[in-house]
Parts: sequence; structure tokens; C-alpha cells
Amino acid sequence: MSENSQSSEYYASLSQQIKTWGKSLGFQSIGISDLELLEAENYLTSWLADNNHGSMSYMAKHGKKRTRPALLEPGTLRIISVRMDYLPENAKDPWEVLNDNKQAYISRYTLGRDYHKILRQRLKKLAEKITTEVGSFGFRVFVDSAPVMEKAIAEKAGLGWIGKHTNLLSREAGSWFFIGEIYVDIPLITDSKLNSHCGDCTACIDECPTQAIVAPYRVDARRCISYLTIENKNAIPIEFRKAMGNRIYGCDDCQLVCPWNRFSHNTNEKDFFIRHNLDNISLLELFHWNEETFLKNTEGSAIRRIGYQSWLRNIAVALGNANPSDKIIAALKEKYSATNDMVKEHISWALDQQKT
Repeated sequence: MSENSQSSEYYASLSQQIKTWGKSLGFQSIGISDLELLEAENYLTSWLADNNHGSMSYMAKHGKKRTRPALLEPGTLRIISVRMDYLPENAKDPWEVLNDNKQAYISRYTLGRDYHKILRQRLKKLAEKITTEVGSFGFRVFVDSAPVMEKAIAEKAGLGWIGKHTNLLSREAGSWFFIGEIYVDIPLITDSKLNSHCGDCTACIDECPTQAIVAPYRVDARRCISYLTIENKNAIPIEFRKAMGNRIYGCDDCQLVCPWNRFSHNTNEKDFFIRHNLDNISLLELFHWNEETFLKNTEGSAIRRIGYQSWLRNIAVALGNANPSDKIIAALKEKYSATNDMVKEHISWALDQQKT
């Protein structure tokens, strides 16, 4: 960089230009933070000590790299955080789906294409635009892909505040959005952290089907339906199966009841539009997918990461929670022989529920 690039005026101008470029690339909000994450580090240490991470062993790896960005990416001075809305327009009303136990409820964030690649590509383009201004510089792009305290960083960057359900909340956009980051070695001008605006509201805590929000701002992943249906690779504990209802991939209940989501916006990103009618599709139709169909229909989707057997496991539980039906019983029996022992146990449980 030139001599002039060292002035505070230059960095202030560059910081603003980065935000303008970011919006031109489809991000709805862009903020900049420093690297001080001691509060988040203390929270993470306590959360891990209580085993709230379940089987997500990766949360305990990497030492302090998760909370001390310069250890993960040496030379980092600032972090650029971005927000991209994902709520698809014209999706079937979530409550209608949740209240119809013949239908499959799939978390709204995964009705379209996998967000990881989309955000990463845009973030790389933003880095390229910065390069045209400053020349070669040190950076690294992240989208839920490394030991990064994404929500804590986004909060520091002024994109929102972490709500009692531990999701990031924005006064302008609720919580239906993705976030991503660029670690940079440029001393950009930082934004201010926002105050919490949850107040006395406990809607998310009260609504959680499995009481996974064990205290304000504390989620026990071992009880969370999103964890149980996605991260968990083993049997779903019997105590949570009835509470899962028809939720076969993730859970949005805490977001659905959050008052701030009345300010959410639908996405204009075509990649986040609904694919394969996943917002309004029956459990039986999905259960009849063979592995080839599953892989074909989840190509480019975040759903594929759980694998076919976990997919069948989740749907089997939901079928067990549906109203008794000869068609459901027949489908469960038919699929039994094509599954592994773990899924067989869930099918057997579902059959018992259907017969009672």
C-alpha cells in the first residue's frame, strides 16, 4: 500500500467502500470488528465444561484458535462480517406444516441450495474488490467452515445481538439470515457492538419443543432438535422423539415465535428459492425416496451432509408421531430391510407408536 494508505481517513474511506461493495454483491449488511472475544471465550469454556456441545467434538478442538482469531490466521487485524437473508418467498406457512403431522417440516434455511458455497463465493468476490483498491493483502474467508465464533464476531461488528435462543437477531431483519466472515490484515475502522433488545421476552424459551434453551442465552445441544436431526449420528433419545413431531431436518420454532422476525425480509437470491417442494411435502413421499433419489434431490443442498440413513431415521420418528395409518405401517415395514441397525430401531419404535 502507498504512504497515504496509512492515514485514518484512508481506512475510514476504505471501510465504507467495503460496505458499499458488499451490498452490491448481495449482502444485506456488512460490519467490521476487532479481535477481542474474551467474553465469548469465557462463555464457550463454560458451555463446553457443561457438555452442552454433545457429540460435536470439533467445538472443543483447536485450543484458543476459535476465540483468538490471530491464532487461527496469523496477521489478522480486523474481521469483516456479512449478513445475507435466506427466507424464501411463497413458502408454505410453517405453522400449517407443523400442525399437519402427515407433512414433513424442514428448516427454512435449507429449502434451497447450500448456503456455504454461495456465501463463500460472494465473500471471495468482496476480497477481490478490496485487492483492486489496496493491492495484495492477507485474508481468509469463512462460512461456518472453521473454528470461528461467527455470532459473537457478527455481534461485535454491529450486525445484531445474540438472542436468548443464541441466534443472532437484527432489529431490521429478525434472524432469518446467514452470516460469513473475512479475516483481514488491514486496520479497518470498526463498528460498535449493539445492545440486546430481548428485554423480558421468553417466547423462544417457552416454545422450544424439547426445552433445549436451558437458560437465557444457553442452549444444550443434546436436547435441541436441530442437533438431534443433523449433527447427531446415533440413535435419537427416546425421551425426545415425541417432541420432534414432524421435524425431520432442523427446527425453527424459536425463530417462528420471535417478535423481531416480524421485521424479516424474503430473499431475492434464486439459489435460496425452494427446491423439490420441500416446504410442502409429505413424510411418506420423502420416506419412499431410495438412496439414489435422495442423493439426486439433495445435490447442492445442505441436507445431503446427514446421509441417507440419518434421513430415514428422522422420517421414521416423524411417521411414528403421525396419525395411525395403514399406509404408514406398510411403508415402515417395507423400508425396514433396507436400513442399518440404528435406523431399524427407529422404525420399530415408529411401528409401535402406530399400533397404539
